Amino acid sequence: MRLCFLVEEQYRRDGMPVEVIRQLTSWGHRVDVVRPGSSLLRVSEDVWAGTHDAWVLKTVSGGPGLTLLEAAAALGMTTVNDARSIRGVRDKALAAAVGRSRGLPLPQTWAAARPELLAEIPDSEYPLVVKPADGSSGRAVHLVPTPARLAELLPVLAGEGMLIAQPYVPNSGMDLKVYAVGGELYATERRSPLHPDHAIRERAVPLPAEVAAVVARTGAVYGLDLYGVDVLLGPDGPVIVDVNDFPSFRRVPDATARVARAVLELARGGSRSAEAAERSFVPPAELPPPAPTSAEWHEGAVEAPAMPRPRTSQVPAAARERI
Repeated sequence: MRLCFLVEEQYRRDGMPVEVIRQLTSWGHRVDVVRPGSSLLRVSEDVWAGTHDAWVLKTVSGGPGLTLLEAAAALGMTTVNDARSIRGVRDKALAAAVGRSRGLPLPQTWAAARPELLAEIPDSEYPLVVKPADGSSGRAVHLVPTPARLAELLPVLAGEGMLIAQPYVPNSGMDLKVYAVGGELYATERRSPLHPDHAIRERAVPLPAEVAAVVARTGAVYGLDLYGVDVLLGPDGPVIVDVNDFPSFRRVPDATARVARAVLELARGGSRSAEAAERSFVPPAELPPPAPTSAEWHEGAVEAPAMPRPRTSQVPAAARERI
């Protein structure tokens, strides 16, 4: 098979996806690597030429890679994960709306385009956790105990764009990170970014059945096949605090081979979870013809247009790497 990985600069030497790319290459598959943040691409002619069996995304949430993946999907190409599903979880405000409406245990969530608007949240909801709606890897996550502390943080939050705020869930100081790969679930405990002084940094742990059921349902709701879910064990049971497409898969046994096999399976057969998500959404009666937005993805009513694949042209050499 021929695959294209869209890889952000910060993951250039990261085990996920570098080791997966090497594994696929050793099995005889061709893998092209495009750096979306440092490549000049003729998207209408060179990139979406129909020469790849599937496209795989490993980028930061706010990077340009997702737009390129969505362009490939719009031309009918296979993507890992489904491009609409990735958009649905990378926008944390959208993810909260979709998840809560489908019965997932997510906290109440407020969204604000300007940080000063968060001051309207009732005092009774504090302490709050405030973070960017497009954040990743624990970036700019703040525990805000009081309205006075929120006022102090306003200059820090001003450059973060859309923000979300959720009530803090009392917990042990450890996040339960559950990875889904190849239809199997694996759990590890990791020190929460809100509790950096916790004595334990990370360890593999058994996966409680209650959490496993929540994580499996999460994949079906959002249409993800390769994913990770951050879960807190709160006073009232498991609470989802984040969902990630193509995470690190740390401490998953034989992670490189497992992820590589999952990529090949999805490249050959497409996304089972995305199909399940499509069936779970109720489309509105009428939709206008323009290209889908994240809000339309929420309604689950828009299909990527069927377009023929170009017969010639390839990813330009300046934008392509071989591992």
